[in-house]
Amino acid sequence: MKKEFWHERWALGEIGFHKKDLNPFLLEHWPSLNASENDSIFVPLCGKSLDLLWLSQQCRKVVGIELSQKAVEDFFASNGMTPEIIQSEHFSLYQAENIHIFCGDIFQLEQVDIADCTLIYDRASLVAFPPEMRKLYVKKLDELFSFPHKRLLITFDYDQQLMNGPPFAVSPSEVSDLLDSHYRIKRLESASIIEQNQRFKERGLSSLFEHVFVIEKR
Repeated sequence: MKKEFWHERWALGEIGFHKKDLNPFLLEHWPSLNASENDSIFVPLCGKSLDLLWLSQQCRKVVGIELSQKAVEDFFASNGMTPEIIQSEHFSLYQAENIHIFCGDIFQLEQVDIADCTLIYDRASLVAFPPEMRKLYVKKLDELFSFPHKRLLITFDYDQQLMNGPPFAVSPSEVSDLLDSHYRIKRLESASIIEQNQRFKERGLSSLFEHVFVIEKR
């Protein structure tokens, strides 16, 4: 997806992907990561998710990356935080308490930017990329996280012929194809969520699943 697409979505408030509540799969399956309060976690394409606040109470540090400046500023403003902003060549880094969010292109991140992180929470990132970009995204995370780490991954799954993404459909078989050679993959849950998502029914879907995985670097 072109950067302009996401900037336009945020500018117009067309952010149906943003959840106003904590993700229930995160709460249910967080123990699968065996995380401690000394861990730091990376959240790609984090938007202004409330999950960031919850994670900040579980971990030593939360590091997010988000393309939209509006999303980043909305997150801190809506949660009563005044961040320190540090400018660099590729990013504006917003920092408040133990939440650090890079505003910019994820493909510009370097390993030093996420050096403290041993966990990844991906609820909205893999499914945000069309097929041709998903492999590039996976390769980028491989470069950033070449060391042992664990990842909680949540994907959508539906008939892609019935609806254009994003969010794009990413099946369990595709997760295996993308990650199997370097990771141990365990599917924790597959749940039908079509009845809770009227907007997807209106877009022509009769079936919609979310899959939850815990993934560990071999």
